[in-house]
Amino acid sequence: MRRAVCPGSFDPVTLGHLDIIERASRIYDEVVVAVLVNQKKASLYTVEERMGLLSEVTGCYGNVVVDSFRGLLVDYCREHSIPVIVKGLRAISDFDYELQMAQMNHGLAAVETMFMTTNPLYSFLSSSLVKEVATYGGDVSGLVPPLVYASLVERVSRP
Repeated sequence: MRRAVCPGSFDPVTLGHLDIIERASRIYDEVVVAVLVNQKKASLYTVEERMGLLSEVTGCYGNVVVDSFRGLLVDYCREHSIPVIVKGLRAISDFDYELQMAQMNHGLAAVETMFMTTNPLYSFLSSSLVKEVATYGGDVSGLVPPLVYASLVERVSRP
């Protein structure tokens, strides 16, 4: 069975994330969407909420599993026998950083990294940008799945 992991914070999951996840699900027999647990980073959603939203919006793909991890991604990959990391690249600046990570991951645990270029429709998109625009009342409905949009509007409109 060919397995891969799509890691990220997914705070919140965007259509760009889903594009990469969906495309990876066509290549691999199983895709694990792994949410990073990082207490040092202030998140809009808890890990459990992010996992719940991801499970809902990836439910249509029969071979996608949602999980979470702490620490090094390569340790997670080793523990779960996942030989491939799938990462989306939006711009050349993403590549510079991700190449270093890919080389480190390969050196530490012989885990391969597959890079997918994002759909040009989503090349500017990031969770941070979505949160910022939504916080100021901007319309992000075309950037996130409808379920996430409804949750996001409710979350940022709270006093």
